[in-house]
Amino acid sequence: MKIKYPQSFPIANIPTPLQKIKYENKNFLIKRDDFTGSLLSGNKVRKLEFLLKNAKKKRAEYIFTCGGEQSNHARATLLAAKKYGFKVKLFLWGKDSVNAKGNLFLDKFFGADISFLNKENYSDVNNIMQEEAEILKKKEKKVYVIPEGGSNTIGIWGYIKIIDELNKQINLKQIKGIYSASGSGGTAAGMLVGASHLKLPVKIYAVNVLYSKEKLRKKIINSAEGCIYEFDLSCKLDETKLEIVDGYSKEGYKNINKYKLRLIKKFGQSTGILLDPAYTGKGFAAYYENILLKREGMKVIFVHTGGMFGAFAKSREYLSV
Repeated sequence: MKIKYPQSFPIANIPTPLQKIKYENKNFLIKRDDFTGSLLSGNKVRKLEFLLKNAKKKRAEYIFTCGGEQSNHARATLLAAKKYGFKVKLFLWGKDSVNAKGNLFLDKFFGADISFLNKENYSDVNNIMQEEAEILKKKEKKVYVIPEGGSNTIGIWGYIKIIDELNKQINLKQIKGIYSASGSGGTAAGMLVGASHLKLPVKIYAVNVLYSKEKLRKKIINSAEGCIYEFDLSCKLDETKLEIVDGYSKEGYKNINKYKLRLIKKFGQSTGILLDPAYTGKGFAAYYENILLKREGMKVIFVHTGGMFGAFAKSREYLSV
């Protein structure tokens, strides 16, 4: 059944390639969403196509969003929003640095207005953004607030669309599952809705890197159900098609252990593909152990969601293994 998409901006370089890769004499399929752009690379760009168009429709002047100080989403939002004439404020969990690296370097280089929050304050970041938006509203300025990761009922359209895109690249009825790292849950939520709408048997695997297994599942289901309701989509969500792959971020969202660093390095030197420390490195570790070692890589697609700039923030750790 054909899906009618909301209006969007053409920000991402899509379709991105679906590649067949050989690693350790095992073949697997990788969807290269690290190719959605250069400075605008990664999965967040697909979401921003819909979010920023919606902000423009609402005549917003300012974009507020949030994330860690190495947030791929915050960096992508800043750059994409500047392209369309918005002013941007980022609310980042972390500390400022005169020697900023990775995503934070790009945020500062491109002139972001940044408010740094500690972990405790960041837990209330949605209210903090809303309070600042209200201050600007009293000055007759319109603010469009984008939640963490761009993961809401509008943002997830970027990953409803990727299911359509993948289905043109390969017959998804012959694919068992799609693996991706998952922070705020929007990527998995979109793919779950897309698969449900097209009545595809494919299972969505979300490797949790930030929240608990239970909290992430709730976030994904709520976003997916909310999108179906808000846009009156003619499909019923099949929750059994969602699996949270747990236990691959025990060291914490901002950290990565030496086992995963060695895997990232070995994989990179073999294939020329860079994985990041927060998302794809952990996601690939799960995929490697649960799919690739079982030689199921041609039946389960791994989505490379980008995040390369996060690797530069941990260059010492990457080179030390």
